[in-house]
Amino acid sequence: MSTFKAPKGTYDLLPSNSATYLAVREAIAAPLRTSGYGYVETPGFEDVNLFARGVGESTDIVTKEMYTLTTKGGDQLALRPEGTASVLRAALEANLHKQGNLPVKLWYSGSYYRYERPQKGRYRHFSQVGAEAIGSEDPALDAELIILADQAYRSLGLRNFRILLNSLGDKECRPVYREALQTFLRGLDLDEDTLRRAEINPLRVLDDKRESVQQQLTGAPLLRDYLCDACKAYHEEVRALITAAGVVFEDDPKLVRGLDYYTRTTFEFVHDGLGSQSAVGGGGRYDGLSEMIGGPALPSVGWALGVDRTVLALEAEGITLDLPAATSVFAVALGEEARRVLFGKITELRKVGVAADFSFGGKGLKGAMKDANRSGARLALVAGERDLAEGLVQLKDMESGEQQAVALDELVDAVRAKLG
Repeated sequence: MSTFKAPKGTYDLLPSNSATYLAVREAIAAPLRTSGYGYVETPGFEDVNLFARGVGESTDIVTKEMYTLTTKGGDQLALRPEGTASVLRAALEANLHKQGNLPVKLWYSGSYYRYERPQKGRYRHFSQVGAEAIGSEDPALDAELIILADQAYRSLGLRNFRILLNSLGDKECRPVYREALQTFLRGLDLDEDTLRRAEINPLRVLDDKRESVQQQLTGAPLLRDYLCDACKAYHEEVRALITAAGVVFEDDPKLVRGLDYYTRTTFEFVHDGLGSQSAVGGGGRYDGLSEMIGGPALPSVGWALGVDRTVLALEAEGITLDLPAATSVFAVALGEEARRVLFGKITELRKVGVAADFSFGGKGLKGAMKDANRSGARLALVAGERDLAEGLVQLKDMESGEQQAVALDELVDAVRAKLG
């Protein structure tokens, strides 16, 4: 037995659970692929300043949760705690915004890392699928992304999730609200760290999950009361578009999200069956992030959906995904000549798209048939020297137990017909 274990707060994805995770990733990505989003993949680590500038120096992610390291060359790097800043950095570095039509529409999937207190639904290593639309200020884009996320969740069979929606204003109206909120917060009984956060970015205090803080926030000024006319009109258009698409949402004037770069539209997908870690995904508009990390003005919007928490949401609703069988056909060869022949037939089946496996290790009939049962295969191919001498293979239905002799040169067609 190995003396090594997965690091605290992490997990291994192993069969058969891994098949569910793959199916969830595919379901989230599917509507993006048919909506003009191209796949992007970025490194697992970046310059630490990319996240300090973009995510925000006052956020818990940057101050408490990032895994940082110093290379032998003295570079300060961080394991990526989220995807948006990395994807935008990659798009800017490759000048994708200069190559033609805007917005640049990208989707991604990968692992992210935050040093947090581990609990169910919150890990130090987690998986997300995300989407970003870069370079266009259009409420239809915001609506599109919300609709696509809703479509992805419903394609998985999820029903008990809610979409929370808010507007965080822009550089015109946010400063006025910021001053009003700071004035309110200065009058509360808050600890030094929270007061310091209130001076850097007071909206972060609204996102504080501690009950002692939330109780004091009753009566805090709401951003919706400070929105400028342009932001109000923008938000109303987003609401109208997603309503017309039949997507149900809830207005949540206190919704802030945990990253500094959000402007205007912000939204969160929550599932009430997950306890305290109820957010399964979220996102919003980040019109100033490109400039924060040294790029040109590129208004953008995006989201990230948690694969881990989506799987937990499926479990909470008792949903079992209809996954394709890992193995449809399992070959059991008796004797060396049968091994060579059936191995060739398994290869042929795989080439035409049939999921097929083989009894390796030279096991006898009893042991090999146990392997066939464990594989979950619907059909077993069994052949010995006598079968081969007659040019036949025994094709056994593992569900009914029925068995028939099939000519070797007709085997592939017979298997495909059986499997439908």
